[in-house]
Amino acid sequence: MESENKPNFDPRDHQHLRYNPLRDSWVLVSAHRMKRPWKGQVEKPSEDSVPRHDPNNPLCPASTRANGEVNPEYDSTFLFENDFPALQPDAPDPGSDHHPLFRTKAARGVCKVMCFHPWSDVTLPLMQPEEICKVIDKWAELIEELGPTYPWVQIFENKGAMMGCSNPHPHCQVWASSFLPNEPALAERCQRAYLQKHGEPMLLEYARMEAQAQERVVVENEHWLVVVPYWATWPFQTLLLPRRHILRLPDLTSQERNSLASIMKRLLTKYDNLFEVSFPYSMGWHGAPTGHYLKEDMNHWQLHAHYYPPLLRSATVRKFMVGYEMLAQEQRDLTPEQAAERLKAISEEHYKNRVKKGQTSL
Repeated sequence: MESENKPNFDPRDHQHLRYNPLRDSWVLVSAHRMKRPWKGQVEKPSEDSVPRHDPNNPLCPASTRANGEVNPEYDSTFLFENDFPALQPDAPDPGSDHHPLFRTKAARGVCKVMCFHPWSDVTLPLMQPEEICKVIDKWAELIEELGPTYPWVQIFENKGAMMGCSNPHPHCQVWASSFLPNEPALAERCQRAYLQKHGEPMLLEYARMEAQAQERVVVENEHWLVVVPYWATWPFQTLLLPRRHILRLPDLTSQERNSLASIMKRLLTKYDNLFEVSFPYSMGWHGAPTGHYLKEDMNHWQLHAHYYPPLLRSATVRKFMVGYEMLAQEQRDLTPEQAAERLKAISEEHYKNRVKKGQTSL
């Protein structure tokens, strides 16, 4: 019979769809495409010789920023109002008398920049765990400070020029908005529906199942685990999850914050070691919405962080989201299991430290 001649399904060789329950969408996995030769765009390798202090870098201590303000001689984290904010707290209301096809509504908020460290030549994986803990503490403080006023506080880091970072200095941004943006609004709907249907928060159950299976786990410790999610879109995308039910960053205990600093350093070291380059990515935290949501039952939410790195084959070949991805649906070129296996096997000693010790780089 014809069916007897058909090969058995192998996710590494046969295209298939995977469901993303956080976005209620599907991802096309076509791992066999990695076998095709690449003659497309090759990126310039990231700058590896960043000066420790550059007076012309507006994020450095004592530097003058575009608005004329001078940074203090900070020695830890440093927070300031974004000089070119996408959101402002006093924007006028456009009104509500609009045609259904041309709707507009008010958008207000604040945008802040947070430097992680005074040195420009370090990144999170090269910082000490206690220094990363200070970053985590400041993130939690910002949620507590801005959360009562704004329903969404987005903490995100764009690392590397490939991801649009214009100033080589360890930092992130914080945008607090008067509205719930598209991605968290979708995550809100999907997580709420999952709890109603299954009786357990989606990502709490997901973390438990991934910890048991171990197929896609990259790093883990007592309080956290990092996986390449089953529905990952970007080549080496990861999802950082707590093991217990936690709604927001301020809810973390001091022990969980120390544990988080450790697992972030381990993950980001693996990223850098993958292609021996300061690994570019965009990352961000998604916790339960704030503002008026603070008075509501939000137990369907689970705190988590997304890491979206663009590199695919090497330090200079990236994954492009174009064509089919823009016009049809998301598609990836290797299975999440293959990506997790590669990341899990990578050393947790940073390649720069190995070189300093006189060891041969892998």
